Amino acid sequence: MNHSPPSARKTISRIRRLCVVGLVAVIAAITAALGYQVSQSSSSSSAASPSNTLRMEHRGALGEADGAVPDDVTVFDDETPAVANLDPDLLKALRQAATDAADNGVELYVNSGWRSPDYQNQLLREAVSKYGSEDEAARWVATATASPHVSGDAVDLGHSDATTWLSEHGAEYRLCQIYKNEPWHYELRTNAIDRGCPRMYADPTQDPRMRQ
Repeated sequence: MNHSPPSARKTISRIRRLCVVGLVAVIAAITAALGYQVSQSSSSSSAASPSNTLRMEHRGALGEADGAVPDDVTVFDDETPAVANLDPDLLKALRQAATDAADNGVELYVNSGWRSPDYQNQLLREAVSKYGSEDEAARWVATATASPHVSGDAVDLGHSDATTWLSEHGAEYRLCQIYKNEPWHYELRTNAIDRGCPRMYADPTQDPRMRQ
């Protein structure tokens, strides 16, 4: 009976181990490649599903074109629909006020202005979710049929120094705060120069226009 020398047996053993290690590496690489393809396929399928597509389109539709306002927009920004689509007389009054306010180091930023009906309804739904009921939400957000934002007749101004300045000087420009609970909400009142701004409502639920 023939026996291989010890050195030959060691060589054969090393070759077998290398073959096993190589085979395991190949199998691992194939498994990883297949897993990546499955993952990519699943991801593409999910991204293209009708529900995801509709959600993406819905978010896009309710962007700036519907009245959403990016940061640091002033009353002089003609590129933002929320400002550009305001009633011309309201916008003129705002710009006159802003020009004079700038002499006191105050700038009139727009947090919200004109809104599309869809955007207004979205804000109302969010308010109901936030405040827990339609009645409580109505103190802050009107329906699309009643809101002066949808008609371009209202603007919400940012920065407390701006609203403080307008609370003192707004009537000179026919700009009036309408609701006690919304010091940022201003509308045009043509008689304000002569008679001053009308008495404010406690909140929008007290405004007859909101009962539409």
